[in-house]
Amino acid sequence: SPTHAAHRHVIYLSDLKTEAELAEWPALVDVVRAKVKPERDRLGSNPNNIPLKRRWWAYQAHRPGLYEAIRGLARVLVNCQVGPHLGFAFQPSNRVFAHTLNVFALPRCAAFAVLQSRPHEGWARFFSSSMKDDMRYTPSDCFETFPFPNGWETNAHLDGAGQAYYDFRAALMVRNNEGLTKAYNRFHDPDERDPDILRLRELHDAMDRAVLDAYGWTDIQPKSE
Repeated sequence: SPTHAAHRHVIYLSDLKTEAELAEWPALVDVVRAKVKPERDRLGSNPNNIPLKRRWWAYQAHRPGLYEAIRGLARVLVNCQVGPHLGFAFQPSNRVFAHTLNVFALPRCAAFAVLQSRPHEGWARFFSSSMKDDMRYTPSDCFETFPFPNGWETNAHLDGAGQAYYDFRAALMVRNNEGLTKAYNRFHDPDERDPDILRLRELHDAMDRAVLDAYGWTDIQPKSE
């Protein structure tokens, strides 16, 4: 989706701890009881299945730690676990996120600037595994090991550069009705000379410049090809 919009709604009852609480949502519970409970009832006696059978209305992997960490944030930063390009985007925190996404409790454009930058991409590609020809971005290997620059959380230069790049990229995708993969296919195509793509490359260079400056690497000059 060019806007990263959610494409379906779900019934989310995982916050409810007991069957007694389900009485508050009878219409929703009827759907889940008909479509989910029979499958849970058929689960075997493996100890891992007992919680699923007992709380049959809850998601199998609802990640309470994640949703507690992002509670109160207006948005979070996400990226796909597997893809040809490294692409981060903001999402509202009130989503039920797919297991194929990495979700970071980082609402600031400064975080986006650092993670979308070439220094981080080089780090991620070095430490990541792969799936076919695509990078497999795992937080334990690519994110938790990554040294953010000192003071990045309050760095106005990072915030501004990240915001300018993000806003232009978002408008470009909507204008062309393209998602991140198609946009970055064009971005990395050396024969692509569309003025908007050239401008996106310039903004990426400026964002990289802000990131390099935050590390104190003023002698390195970023340049998109």
